[in-house]
Amino acid sequence: MFPKAWRIIFGELLMNYKIIYTEGYNKRAGKFLKKHPEILKQYEKTISLLELNPHHPSLRMHPLKGKLSDLHSISINMSYRITLTFLVTDKSIIPVDIGSHGEVY
Repeated sequence: MFPKAWRIIFGELLMNYKIIYTEGYNKRAGKFLKKHPEILKQYEKTISLLELNPHHPSLRMHPLKGKLSDLHSISINMSYRITLTFLVTDKSIIPVDIGSHGEVY
């Protein structure tokens, strides 16, 4: 977390969001990361950035459509995504699934 003085210098008050991990997501993420250990650092960076600023451009967050219209998606990298429930009112984020584009959509 940046010191308060830095946040003022950057011109915005950075708000932390709370990530709520479900048992199901933890199980899916564990299997996914065991299968793809090479992206562990990217995953950790993505989660940290998501908690700090879910609207950061590098996450490429966007709402989904159709049967997944209650969810949003963010990118870990060009190949892998995390779908999530994004609750702005209480600043909570609930990861739902992780995987390739085809696996999570």
